[in-house]
Amino acid sequence: MAMTAERTIETDVPARLDRLPWSRWHWTVLIGLGAVWILDGLEVTVVGVIGPRLTDASGGLGLTDGQVGLAASIYVVGACLGALFFGHLTDRFGRKKLFIATLALYLAATVATAFSFNPLWFYACRFLTGAGIGGEYAAINSAIDELIPARVRGRVDVVVNGSFWIGTSIAAALSIPVLNGDLVPEDLGWRALFALGALLGLGVLFVRRMVPESPRWLFIHGHEDQAERVVGGIEREITEETGEPLEEPRESIRVRQRRVVSFGEIASTAVRRYPRRTVLGLSLFIGQAFLYNAVYFTYALVLSTFFDVPDAKVGYYLIPIGIGNFLGALFLGRLFDTVGRRTMVTASYVVSGVLLIGTGLLFRADLLDAWTLTACWCAVFFFASAGASSAYLTVSEIFPMETRAMAIAAFYAVGTGLGGVIGPALFGRLVETEKVANVVNGYYLGAGLMIAAGLVELAIGVEAAQRSLEDVAKPLSAEQATAA
Repeated sequence: MAMTAERTIETDVPARLDRLPWSRWHWTVLIGLGAVWILDGLEVTVVGVIGPRLTDASGGLGLTDGQVGLAASIYVVGACLGALFFGHLTDRFGRKKLFIATLALYLAATVATAFSFNPLWFYACRFLTGAGIGGEYAAINSAIDELIPARVRGRVDVVVNGSFWIGTSIAAALSIPVLNGDLVPEDLGWRALFALGALLGLGVLFVRRMVPESPRWLFIHGHEDQAERVVGGIEREITEETGEPLEEPRESIRVRQRRVVSFGEIASTAVRRYPRRTVLGLSLFIGQAFLYNAVYFTYALVLSTFFDVPDAKVGYYLIPIGIGNFLGALFLGRLFDTVGRRTMVTASYVVSGVLLIGTGLLFRADLLDAWTLTACWCAVFFFASAGASSAYLTVSEIFPMETRAMAIAAFYAVGTGLGGVIGPALFGRLVETEKVANVVNGYYLGAGLMIAAGLVELAIGVEAAQRSLEDVAKPLSAEQATAA
């Protein structure tokens, strides 16, 4: 892809993409790019639910409980670093190159995990798998938001990110036969789970190859002719499908093309140009990351410690929680486009926090058993999953095109780094005390962070429902072009 001379151009590509009716082409984008969240959910959950097999000598790896926990932390570290590294490359070299490369890394690392023969190999594979998935967050969220029409961008983004929980339910369901040594050989079942992740990834890769580069990225980086060809091809395909002419685009944008954006300019954009939006993004990401990493991923410990649920049966309780998470994103997602971002983001964060407080009060009063606690969590996560998904939607909309992928990566890394390291460690210690009151206090902390994030959204949130990305956050190059 040769780089043409940088110059100021005027283009109607964003308006043409936003006015397109929903079509088979959009479904291709949705499946090809969004299905990776199912893989992420599978990867994040699988180590936790098959932990007993990894620690059993008959499983062939013989890890200790501490080593299983370390592997989970290494995955999180890999995801954070991968998001930052690949996020920068996504803004510099394009969405398509990176969403192909990151998926390829995930596939290779997942296959290698299935052949783990010692802890070091397992750790290395988990790190690289996490790096591939972390890179996906930046590349995929950028590409989806830049290809999906503005009027449905909210619901699509929320549902896509919420599909993570389909993967967790699959992992929980598959853990049941895997942990049953009478059904699956003890040294084979857990390896087959990782191989299954790779098999699903190959299917996603096949579909993803048909998804084009983001035309928005192309015209800003000096490839306006290719952007025109991509959009023209999409328009022809949709016109043939519907049999009706498309509306004429009503707006155009004038931009000064550029090759790269420096780290200094990225930092300046976040801290100086959009400080309130930066506070907003951090609040949303830290709140949801702490809640999920601290509460959801120590839920198995709570079940075994306080309700004597055997390890082999934990999956039965995690399946409905995963389903509740996905249904929340599915049913609430459309409201982010109709009711609006500020109202729905605020409501999903605050309501989930309030329900979490209620769950803590019932737990402290000894009014819950394993199944009623699970029902409470389904209610909490029904709203929390929509809130967590909206955090990714928010940061992908409120920063300029040139820094979008890096913004997603940075907020993901900070939020996941804090929530993924501090949360599980803190809650693990609280559960170890075997005192309900201590665990409930942890729940109150998570609820407070969610409610606080919701109030930040209410105070300084940006209403982006059904607005063009260029209207929500004007490209840096567009502002330069106007001043020229």
